[in-house]
Amino acid sequence: MSDRQPLPTLSVLTTVYNPLPAHLDECLVSVRSATTDIEHIVVDDASTDPDVHRRLDRVGPHVRLVRRAANGGICAATADALAAATNEWLVFLDHDDVLADGALDELAAFIAQHPHAAAVYTDHDMIRPDGQRVEPVYKPDFSPERLRHTNYITHLLAVRGDIAIAVGGIRPGFDGAQDHDLLLRIAARGLPIEHLAKVLYHWRQSPASVATDAAAKPYAYWSGQRAVADHLASLGIAAEIDSADYAGVYRVRRHTERTPLVSVVIPTDGHRARVWGTTRTLAVEAIRSIATSGTYQHLEFVVLADPDTPPEAIAMLRRVDDRVRVIESTAGGVHASIGDLVLLLADDTELIAPDSIAVMVALLSDAPNPADAAYGAVGAVGAKLLAEDGTICNAGYVVAGQPVAVCAGWPGDHPGPQRVLAIARECSAVSVAALMTTRALLDEVIDLPAATPTSIQLCSAIRAAGRRILYTPDASWYQFGLAARPPNEHNTTPTDPYYNPNLTPGRGDWLELPNRSGAPPRYD
Repeated sequence: MSDRQPLPTLSVLTTVYNPLPAHLDECLVSVRSATTDIEHIVVDDASTDPDVHRRLDRVGPHVRLVRRAANGGICAATADALAAATNEWLVFLDHDDVLADGALDELAAFIAQHPHAAAVYTDHDMIRPDGQRVEPVYKPDFSPERLRHTNYITHLLAVRGDIAIAVGGIRPGFDGAQDHDLLLRIAARGLPIEHLAKVLYHWRQSPASVATDAAAKPYAYWSGQRAVADHLASLGIAAEIDSADYAGVYRVRRHTERTPLVSVVIPTDGHRARVWGTTRTLAVEAIRSIATSGTYQHLEFVVLADPDTPPEAIAMLRRVDDRVRVIESTAGGVHASIGDLVLLLADDTELIAPDSIAVMVALLSDAPNPADAAYGAVGAVGAKLLAEDGTICNAGYVVAGQPVAVCAGWPGDHPGPQRVLAIARECSAVSVAALMTTRALLDEVIDLPAATPTSIQLCSAIRAAGRRILYTPDASWYQFGLAARPPNEHNTTPTDPYYNPNLTPGRGDWLELPNRSGAPPRYD
């Protein structure tokens, strides 16, 4: 007897409003190549172009055509398409885009292998006006925090029909972000969202598409901002949602009434170095920058002084702030601190963003919500680290094989490929040069060595305990000295769920493997 799961049935939903007829033709033809059980539901949202009407008049019996009497916008038209669907899964296809050859068959086979999935998404690329396929977007596996900051999923998206209905379907008032809104409501319930890491969708850079110009549909980003705000409110997460510096990217400013004691744990040997032309005792200035510039003040500083630390450095450390405790031994390490939260901090750092610690506290203080059981509560938060010259030291690690810092050496104000430097997101590891976690989790997951664990050691243990690790650009420090060197530790994991198997291993810059697409991605 075969163990193969039966293939699901698919309803492809396409809403139409005045596309170029040639583009509509290509869209319709790309659906017809499927051999799996599909229906193609096309809703004409009262197009005014007679050529579009003539093209729709000629569709064959494989298309179920619904004509709206009046234009209602994409939410209303998509809701009509959903209401007309009769198959198990809904597949969303825009009226001028194209499915890759065999996309629906591959999608159906993948869904059959993941029968518990509530939604599935794939990678995509773009079609230039000259027809060239370019700019592949190779996505991570499901990243709920990333989805709150931008709709990184976009196309191709498939959702189980009964799940779509159960979470409220396509809601009015979210035009341009209706798919983002739907995904966020699925995520709020902690339902499984799976990723098929292959380009199965070609997004056309037509004049009216945000694939060409983000300003083409500004309302889409207003809708997305409201969708994120509604999603967080549904989970009881107090936050303000602001537009960020890039279209379609949002900044989530969490609020928390909790002000737990944070133990800032700084191992040091009292090293002195020249920074920006002056000589400093590094650990002293690391503490001073937080004590004088930081907005979060419910702190203790626990300095773990190496036996080689000069007495004069120890004296300076004890004078810099009355919350400093110097332990003249690394024995006991982090266990010498008493805070509910622990910020592991390198001694060669200097605070940049005054509210960095408050940001990290808020990310670790979210009340339990329905998604935690499925996706895992936040276990650690890492900061954006800049070198003395303002370039990136660390924005999280890619950990497949030899760990590599994300975009090390890139300009500190660059958004990075797929905006990874500009958004809070899940990653497999962050640097212990500025990592916050909870004391309870530290006690649970790792037998701490004399001083502090390495980045990969600690983050691997946190992830093994079912917790998520976040990078946030809204917490930032300078790190001087050896910050940009790769970590001298290995990882046996062959892949990183927050990278992509189509990307080159051993790198942190999203370089695709050879012969995967027609052109490299654009970093702007």
